[in-house]
Amino acid sequence: MQVWDALTGRTKLTYRGQTAGVWAVSWSPDGKHIASASQDQTVQVWDAMTGKRFLTYRGHAAEVWDVSWSTDGKHIVSAGNGGTVQLWNATTGKQLWLLHL
Repeated sequence: MQVWDALTGRTKLTYRGQTAGVWAVSWSPDGKHIASASQDQTVQVWDAMTGKRFLTYRGHAAEVWDVSWSTDGKHIVSAGNGGTVQLWNATTGKQLWLLHL
């Protein structure tokens, strides 16, 4: 993943470590972290300033299509091709809830 400067069009930061393509990203409400939804069946949380991986959430049986933060930044929700929606503790990475569709 990469973040670009909107004014200059130059790459500001490259996030390395995702093992497959990324379908979606979501910035935390405080702007300090980025969550990514990937074809490698994971949700990963990155430090927005350094590009270092903070946490990896595993639990999807297929690629993860979307990811979003709660408005208070305490939770992350992800949806995957395996027909599940999962709720995670954004700080610990613990799965809190699983819905089979």
